[in-house]
Amino acid sequence: MNYAAPRTIDETVRLLADAPGAGHVLAGGTDLVVQMTAGLRTPDLVVDIKAIPELTDLREDDDGFHLGAALCGAALNENAALKSAWPGVTEAIDLIGSMQVQSRATPAGNLCNASPAADSVPALIAANATVTVIGPAGLRTVAVEDIPAGPGRTTLNKGEVITAIHLPRRPARSADAYIRFTPRTEMDIAVVGVAVNLTLDAQGLCTAARVAIGAVAPTARLVPAAGAALIGTPLDDTALDRAAEAVRAACQPIDDKRGTAAYRIRIAGVIFRRAALAALSRIS
Repeated sequence: MNYAAPRTIDETVRLLADAPGAGHVLAGGTDLVVQMTAGLRTPDLVVDIKAIPELTDLREDDDGFHLGAALCGAALNENAALKSAWPGVTEAIDLIGSMQVQSRATPAGNLCNASPAADSVPALIAANATVTVIGPAGLRTVAVEDIPAGPGRTTLNKGEVITAIHLPRRPARSADAYIRFTPRTEMDIAVVGVAVNLTLDAQGLCTAARVAIGAVAPTARLVPAAGAALIGTPLDDTALDRAAEAVRAACQPIDDKRGTAAYRIRIAGVIFRRAALAALSRIS
């Protein structure tokens, strides 16, 4: 195995594109190193991107927040402006591992690891986040929900690397929330995760809604029907029930030792309602 620590994005792309076999990006390493140790991944090349300055930058402008791909979760949760604008996203990031893990782990790495149970991914999807992808063919912007292709697989092409996550500017009277269900309260993987992002008008009617689910399908996914069920309503029980049914209908879980498929589907509707009410409570 070869190791490289490039100083520029262009060099990173060249190294990954020219790798004769599997090339893997190392941002925090909290997934990749563990998988390598367990023999689950055997890369021919590991490209460490932490030494590229713009990839550890957090920037806010008129378009929203731009999070460098090598920026760790702990640094994100120390940013008061980001936590205020996107509490659901930051609380999801805060659930990834321990304090020590969060000082290394990155949301971009959480996305590219492509675990169906990744905590930050449903929250980013609900937030309508996008990523900047740079590769041999140039630059492209991709919706977060279009990156995972299945467990452990992404839609990134050879030589491509995510350089930043973009969270749009928050509209007035908007808020988000992420809630997961786990057998343990800490240091566990979601059995079900749901993120909800809402916008209300001055009369309290929902004008925009995005709902995303995790751990109940091969990838985290947006549930457009659930969002549509909320729009135009005061988020009353009838609307929440319709949206919860859409959430359950979108689930395609598996049976495993952590929960049956039927249990996950039932719980997904419950967790959705809790997340929706949590987001609603944050709108003033």
